[in-house]
Amino acid sequence: MSELRRGYLFGIGAYTLWGFFPLYIRVLLPAGAVEILAHRVVWSVAFVALLLTLVRRWRFLRELARRPGRLAGICLASALIAVNWGMYIYGINSEHVVETALGYFIGPLVMVLLGVVALRERLNPAQWTAVGIGTLAVAVLTIDYGRLPFIALTLAASFGGYSLVKKRLALPAAEGLLVESAALALPALAYLAWLTARGDSTFGQGAGHTALLIVAGAATATPLLLFAGAANRVPMTGIGILQYIAPILQLGCGVLIFHEPMPPARLAGFALVWLALVVFTVDGLRTARRRTPEREPALAG
Repeated sequence: MSELRRGYLFGIGAYTLWGFFPLYIRVLLPAGAVEILAHRVVWSVAFVALLLTLVRRWRFLRELARRPGRLAGICLASALIAVNWGMYIYGINSEHVVETALGYFIGPLVMVLLGVVALRERLNPAQWTAVGIGTLAVAVLTIDYGRLPFIALTLAASFGGYSLVKKRLALPAAEGLLVESAALALPALAYLAWLTARGDSTFGQGAGHTALLIVAGAATATPLLLFAGAANRVPMTGIGILQYIAPILQLGCGVLIFHEPMPPARLAGFALVWLALVVFTVDGLRTARRRTPEREPALAG
């Protein structure tokens, strides 16, 4: 199997797992969103620490300790991903799976705007058109919901900011996840201890439920590691297309499995988002073709 095909399989695996993640979050009820988030942080640290021990890749901690500026960046990334994870879990458990899908659909457009604001990048007419259509979509959805789609906007903004910080830090996937989770581990453990002292913790209430909470670490790390394998083998244009797998599956979970409503106005808002993404993706593919002097090799078995 070629490395390119292997990379696409890794990418499809990562985004498929992320797409069906709402099903896993729902079976963690009656645990609340913050309790699930805290367990996700704690068990991620444990899982990735075990993984790094097995492959003997702890040397990076010494290098990181010599760079306090990088540690500050990691703390910022930790805060952003905590907001993203927490809002995502809240959205699923409050029966807003469709809105969480919307957040990841508009994510690429938010990242383009962050590039303009933070990196002084310039947009071409097609990109501005996509952003304009996306803005109109948010307006339509605001009218439909009777409020700003704050879950979707928070997910898109927090993940966009997280991606921007991660781009500047350039940490490997496993090492990055370990340090980011470790920065949140003490507050997470303190919250779980407080919850247990109050008698409100769901941990230990049934072997199956407890096992599912522990599995949160592996469930968090596995798709991220698969994504890292894809990012090292697949062109950015390919990654850009693969990223739509997750919100499509999340939308399917919300509408077909959890039976969340999709009235005509909401469907129109989503249609505008999809139109913006088509404009954005087609422009990205054209740009990539102009910059690549040779065609990409065909997939080989």
